[in-house]
Amino acid sequence: MRPPVTPRERSTPEPTPARDGASTPGGSPETSSQSSSSSSSESSSPAHEAVTDLSDLPPAWSGRRAQAWPGVPLLVALALWAYAVRHTDVSRLDDYGLVTALHPAFWAGLVVLTTGFWFTVRDPRRPGVWAAAYVLGLLVMERVTQAVVYPTPLYAWAWKHEAVIDHLLTAGGLQTADQVGDMAVYDQWPGFFAAQAALMRLLGVDSAAMFMAWWPLVSSLMLLLPLLLIYRTFTEDRRLIWTAVWLFYVANWVGQDYFSPQSVAYALHVGVLAVVLRRFGRSAGRRGRPRQAVWTVVLTVMLVAIVISHQLTPGMLVVCLLALCLSRRYRDWVPVVTTVVIFLAWCLTAALPFLSAAMPDMIRSVGDVGANVETGYGATPTGTGAIATSWAARLLSGSVLLLAAVGVLRQRVLRHRARPLLLIAAAPLPMFAASSYGSEMIFRVLLFMLPGAAFFAAAALLPKVRTLAADAAAKEAGSRQAAPVKPRGRGLGTWVGLTALLGGTLAFVPAYSGKDRINYFPPQEVALVRQLFDQAPDGSLVVAANRNYPLAYASYWSVDHYWFLDDARSHVDRIVRNPAGTLAGDMAGVERPARAYFLLTQGQLANSEMNGQLDEAQLDRIQKSVAASPRFQLVAENSAGWLYVLKQAQGAER
Repeated sequence: MRPPVTPRERSTPEPTPARDGASTPGGSPETSSQSSSSSSSESSSPAHEAVTDLSDLPPAWSGRRAQAWPGVPLLVALALWAYAVRHTDVSRLDDYGLVTALHPAFWAGLVVLTTGFWFTVRDPRRPGVWAAAYVLGLLVMERVTQAVVYPTPLYAWAWKHEAVIDHLLTAGGLQTADQVGDMAVYDQWPGFFAAQAALMRLLGVDSAAMFMAWWPLVSSLMLLLPLLLIYRTFTEDRRLIWTAVWLFYVANWVGQDYFSPQSVAYALHVGVLAVVLRRFGRSAGRRGRPRQAVWTVVLTVMLVAIVISHQLTPGMLVVCLLALCLSRRYRDWVPVVTTVVIFLAWCLTAALPFLSAAMPDMIRSVGDVGANVETGYGATPTGTGAIATSWAARLLSGSVLLLAAVGVLRQRVLRHRARPLLLIAAAPLPMFAASSYGSEMIFRVLLFMLPGAAFFAAAALLPKVRTLAADAAAKEAGSRQAAPVKPRGRGLGTWVGLTALLGGTLAFVPAYSGKDRINYFPPQEVALVRQLFDQAPDGSLVVAANRNYPLAYASYWSVDHYWFLDDARSHVDRIVRNPAGTLAGDMAGVERPARAYFLLTQGQLANSEMNGQLDEAQLDRIQKSVAASPRFQLVAENSAGWLYVLKQAQGAER
């Protein structure tokens, strides 16, 4: 919901240096409803230029009917969505993921929702509650759909995080680097997992899987208030605020809203920016040190939660805060210094064991932009569906960034007024040169650019903003007349904006859900893997093609794993040539009572095939070779995969 505006913010905004060319954050309303007396008084002060748009359209009708009509398309859209999810079959997903599985009513509902939002939000006289209702409807359709249509949670990484929480609850603590190898990273940044363990105790549930399917909705809602506060800092125009929020959610296809430390750390990151933008500007600093001290404490709590939960987010936050210091309006070093001190304190203490081992590789990657943005083997979309959804994501992000550039060029007033948002949007770009972050840096940079980019992209879709002072001066000089208020007709810009908004909203679905064939694990696959870990003795070894299956890290503190597609390509080729013999050699050496298991599932096949590793025929050959070998015994199988155990009584197969 839109934060309340104090009387001071409505009538007597704080001045800022004239070179910023706009009012301070929290300035005057940007609608044509401002009075002429206000216009004349503001035009006399060059340091403050109130903004308005003189092309506002009057409502098509007034009264109760005008107040209630936005609810009609909203209810129709949600009814179509409810019908669609009840008639969507996800039992057989193709390479387009959820895109082709969805019932056509879903797409119709999304069109109705977007159209209703656009014509509702463009009318400045509509109550802001309707825009908020439409945004919540968007989150339901785009973030709740997967939780409803899939019977099990998505993403192998979410299941991995569930395993870490399970171990934290059962063992009373996490493990050290010499005990669990690369899983030690969770020991160094345990904030998210400790919080989730506490939440599970509070809710009385046995597993995070009980609620992690709904986490995309939860993490998206956590972003709503800080986004509103950030945008409300630079404008009071509800059209611009809510369109920016809509575009933010539509363009946030990267998938970091799932059950992960990143989802919470990112919400806190946006929250820190909101606090800094609203409470650490020049005008805020003049309101008294005691209040600044309170907000510094709030900021510190949020920073600590970020630093102990995620590795990358503090670095992104530092560059954003440093960029803000380039603006005279936010040249306050308290947020930057506080962030750096807390970040370094954690890195030099709790996280030091992991960083000491990883630092050489991190240093080598600095400046290697080409290597940092390339995907590499096993991360290249393969097949028509994977390539199409990958391009949908690229075009969506490219379109939003292009719209943001148009908004910056077109909206001169906002370019000055919201310059801090422009700095925040540009700040993450140098991180391309810092690290590859597991071939994901390009996606993370897009994610952290999004709050600023969405604001200017929304500005590109809305009528051009002008200052009251400039209009009054031009009128007095006789150079031009203020533009007349248009009648009910809809201009070309309205339909162009609607087309752009519809294109982005529809493109979100393939960008976000187009790889669900990889990310979805049917109940049969969950049951098969659970059967494995229920019977595997401590010290056992699980061999699989890759880690894309549910519960892949279950009992990671007592069971070893080997994913052969992570190995050198030469060894993978040997496995393809002689599957049973090579795998038997890799699995030898496990002593009783431990066992060596070979697991091949539907999720592994989808990931390998769609990311350019081994195709279906090659994996099928491996499975048949293992099935025919006397060295292996079938333990369990179902429609989602096979589980074999290596017989320990016989010698290695040649």
